Amino acid sequence: MAGHSSAAISHTGDNPFLKFVAAASTLAGWFAAAMIVAAIVITCQMIFVRFVLNGSTIWQTEAVVYLVVAATLIGLSYVQRLRGHVNVDLIPLSLGSRARFFLAIVTLTLSASIVAVMLWHGFEYWYLAWDKGWRSDTIWGVRLWIPYLSLPVGFGLFLLQLVADLVAVILKIDRPFGLEDA
Repeated sequence: MAGHSSAAISHTGDNPFLKFVAAASTLAGWFAAAMIVAAIVITCQMIFVRFVLNGSTIWQTEAVVYLVVAATLIGLSYVQRLRGHVNVDLIPLSLGSRARFFLAIVTLTLSASIVAVMLWHGFEYWYLAWDKGWRSDTIWGVRLWIPYLSLPVGFGLFLLQLVADLVAVILKIDRPFGLEDA
């Protein structure tokens, strides 16, 4: 892990925008990790209640599902910051440095555009749940705007990280695809 964090830190240079986005992505990563830990603790509690105390559970399964989905969405920006997403670099490796630079600009721009559309629709969906007062159809009856908030927050942070990656490549603070010049 030390290699990941030191490599990620070097992608900000002295740029205050890149440092802010890196800090926000790191905070989101910690928050996502805490949600995963909470989901594990709740799962253990649910197992204890069901199989040791022979009781029924009401809220645990739903809470675990919401926590894991929210952790996945909110953790997107941190994983992007560490370059942890699945990556096939056959084409970038075969290109020269100038073509690799332009390919990085195109892919980051397209990725940011797609995530911006997802952010828009995620925000619309969250707002609809909030405005209409939607609740889950379970006994617990969670107000759905709460778990749905992870859609605009997660995609918003992911978009911010993609824009920061684009800025870092354009300003030559980071290398395209993290590869050495050809």
